[in-house]
Amino acid sequence: MNNAKFDVTAIGNAIVDVIAQADDALLAAHKLPKGAMNLIDAEMAEKLYSIMGPGKEASGGSAGNTIAGIAMLGGKTAYIGKVANDQLGSIFTHDIRAAGVTYDTPPLVNGLPTARSLIFVTPDAQRTMQTFLGACTQLGPEDINLDHVRSSKVVYMEGYLWDLPRAKQAMLDAAMKAKESGVKVSLTLSDAFCVARFRDEFLDLAEKYVDILFANESEILSLYQTEDFDDALQQVRKHCEIAALTRSEKGSVVVNGDEVHVIDAVKGVKVVDTTGAGDAYAAGFLYAYTQGSDVKAAGKLGGAMAAQVISQYGPRSEKAEIQKLKASVI
Repeated sequence: MNNAKFDVTAIGNAIVDVIAQADDALLAAHKLPKGAMNLIDAEMAEKLYSIMGPGKEASGGSAGNTIAGIAMLGGKTAYIGKVANDQLGSIFTHDIRAAGVTYDTPPLVNGLPTARSLIFVTPDAQRTMQTFLGACTQLGPEDINLDHVRSSKVVYMEGYLWDLPRAKQAMLDAAMKAKESGVKVSLTLSDAFCVARFRDEFLDLAEKYVDILFANESEILSLYQTEDFDDALQQVRKHCEIAALTRSEKGSVVVNGDEVHVIDAVKGVKVVDTTGAGDAYAAGFLYAYTQGSDVKAAGKLGGAMAAQVISQYGPRSEKAEIQKLKASVI
């Protein structure tokens, strides 16, 4: 992995997040499934945006958050994702490049607008996401920069892309090309509802292509249709070389062949907003992994990154905070 141009190239939905506080009554009134990501159309996006409280706009998307975190840790990164040639598209492009990420996917012209995710954060720090995918739906195989894929140590993909047929094909193309080039393939399952929609396909993808799998407890239980975490753990080790499984306040478990590493959660963290916690964990893990750390050390940095994110409002930390955190863990 030492001669690669990029440590990680990520492929994901290029989304601008709009984050606002809300209460359970608002979620119930508009029938929003708490703690999940739900896809909506343009009309619903306008309706929900109109009832949101004061919000914070920030470039997001699951893989976008992860790749920005890796870049701010000091990793060499690239990102593939589709925005439109509009104001939100310009915001996304500026932000991800400013984080130090190589981003050159051509924008969509005269089509759907840039995607946005309306994120309602309740007092218990749960985030409920209503996402209009817009230009993301136009990501296709032609947008995959195969030079980036072939010259990376790891290609990281988000499960949310599986909802879109052309993006699904783009992911498969990237996974196949990565395998041919000796590049590690990593997948985040993204959401338990997403897993439920595509369980068999995800299992097939994991068995054939995925080297490093990221999932939280509800996602891995959904994937293997079990209520027993240890049962899911035993099953996933048969499919992937490495599985990094997050368990909220219980920390995480990293499986690597016969090795099982239980990593405690960071103590004393006041949870403000869980948006982007899994993305931050993947960022810390993949940065450490691509720098040659063992998987236990990678899990520790992942946990520290996640703890930093949930102690603040929004899915991305400042670079200075990330560098300070990195120095304290590695």
